[in-house]
Amino acid sequence: MKKRIIALMSIVGLMAILSGCTEYNKPINSDSTGFWNEYIVYPLSQLITFFGEKLDGFGSYGLAIIIVTLIIRLAILPLMIKQTKNSKAMQALQPEMKKLREKYSSKDAQTQQKLQQETMALFQSHGVNPLAGCFPLIVQMPILIGFYHAISRTAAIKEHNFLWFDLGSPDPIYALPLIAGLTTFIQQKLMMAGTADQNPQMAMMLYIMPVMIIIFAINFPAALSLYWVVGNLFMIAQTYFIKGPDIKEVKAAKATAQSGGKKK
Repeated sequence: MKKRIIALMSIVGLMAILSGCTEYNKPINSDSTGFWNEYIVYPLSQLITFFGEKLDGFGSYGLAIIIVTLIIRLAILPLMIKQTKNSKAMQALQPEMKKLREKYSSKDAQTQQKLQQETMALFQSHGVNPLAGCFPLIVQMPILIGFYHAISRTAAIKEHNFLWFDLGSPDPIYALPLIAGLTTFIQQKLMMAGTADQNPQMAMMLYIMPVMIIIFAINFPAALSLYWVVGNLFMIAQTYFIKGPDIKEVKAAKATAQSGGKKK
């Protein structure tokens, strides 16, 4: 599990570097150069501006951010479904993988090589690719980071307000940061249903991530907090739709275990 977390952090870090995080404070416009700016950030900025101008009224740019967030989430939905299916397939093979690790528990090189061979044979026999879950993430990250940049670097957004806050300034009453943290927690809780209890590292991330989001949201423009909240709400609905049966099974198993314990 540690190796997966390190690999995931490496991918995210690489994407952050490649996607031009050093230009975070530079406004995006038609004069911006470079592949990242010209083909990802600027088109997304133009899309926000297009909807903002079309709506033309109070909260128009706030509504534009919501609309574009939903469009992007719908566009990458097939990738998320693929990633979730692969994750479920890997979870289903965990008992078999545990047996193999117990069978080849010796740490010598020859035994470990045999373990790797039989593990790969297990994956192939069930049509599971352990690396398939990483591909959707690699595709998604530039899009999501690009949208993040587009919101931060579009000058017009900073000149508008939505509901009770200015889009270019932090939320004055901290409501959005708290909602962003809460929805992050709920979304992760749904994603980790049935696994967080068995993995202390995942359980720790369940609480660390919402706190980090709240801290960032308090200091960043409210437009970004709005983006996080809308994205999280979409992810909650998406996760429940995709993993609904699994979540119900976990709840039923917990309820059975608790009722059994009480009877004793």
